Amino acid sequence: MTTIHEVAAAAGVSISTVSYALSGKRPVSEKTRRRIEDAALALGYQPDAGARMLAGRRTNIFALTEPLRADTHAPTHMAFVLATAVAARRRGYDILLLTDEQTSEGMNRVAASNLVDAILVLDVAPDDERVAIARAVRTPTIFIGLPDDQRDLTCVDLDFEAAGHLAVDRLADAGYDRVLLLGQTEVSYRKSNFPRRLLRGVQERSASRGVDLSWTATGSVITDMAAVRASAEAALDDGIRAFIVHAVNDVHEALLAVLADRDLRVGVDVAIVSAAASFDTGSLPVAVDTIPLVPQDSCELAVEIAVQRLEDPRLPPRIHLIPPTYRAAGSVPPRRE
Repeated sequence: MTTIHEVAAAAGVSISTVSYALSGKRPVSEKTRRRIEDAALALGYQPDAGARMLAGRRTNIFALTEPLRADTHAPTHMAFVLATAVAARRRGYDILLLTDEQTSEGMNRVAASNLVDAILVLDVAPDDERVAIARAVRTPTIFIGLPDDQRDLTCVDLDFEAAGHLAVDRLADAGYDRVLLLGQTEVSYRKSNFPRRLLRGVQERSASRGVDLSWTATGSVITDMAAVRASAEAALDDGIRAFIVHAVNDVHEALLAVLADRDLRVGVDVAIVSAAASFDTGSLPVAVDTIPLVPQDSCELAVEIAVQRLEDPRLPPRIHLIPPTYRAAGSVPPRRE
């Protein structure tokens, strides 16, 4: 069998340079890389899965990095994992799931071994450490979410800012000038970027529409139902009759229970908009207007872009924002004087 020493000699470079060029661990000039790949092909050098790529074939595997932390809301995250797996399988790709909290290690590993054709990144943090890795490796990488630093990245996500604008506009158009936003947990605003983006959208549009906005997180690390009920009670005591909910289904149910206890009717006495809900709001005891976050939309698009990048590596990086849609269910009545 051909050895790496023979490839290095044929290409006129060191063994370490061959290793870097074939693994992608460190940058190598395009001219040198091509010379090494040509030598490896000519000699039939096949060290690992990367050899199939050198021969023009693919592994037909996508890596999916999804850090599962103690604060992770598993049903929401697994909905995205499943949607990605289904979309990939439909195109003939399997998914290698990287779930360690330190997913950067797994991402480096699969990129270095050429084990996967592309990498898909979930649960994107504001200062996500996987951004630097995506810029350093040759493996096409698609973010399902937006980090703060988006330079030279390809990202797919719901336009959360626009979703926030849409929620406020619906309430303001109905005459409400005081609104409470029941948001995610406190840790979510530190470790994930989408809660910040929706909050920013709600704040921006509230300011421009003259809406007096209050907002609260719904727990520190996990959802605190007692805190949710207390926030809803305090808002009602203060005369607020319009709510935007950007949280899990339990928060919606807690708010609806408080309203029922007070004999306040959704769609008559109180207005509710569920913003960027990733669960089926049809399961709630009361129908509510919804701006849905559909995992299939972003995951299907991310997989499609990954396939396109494999077909044409020259495609430039781009941010793909999915416009939000509004599904009315009669939960935003005209404001009652």
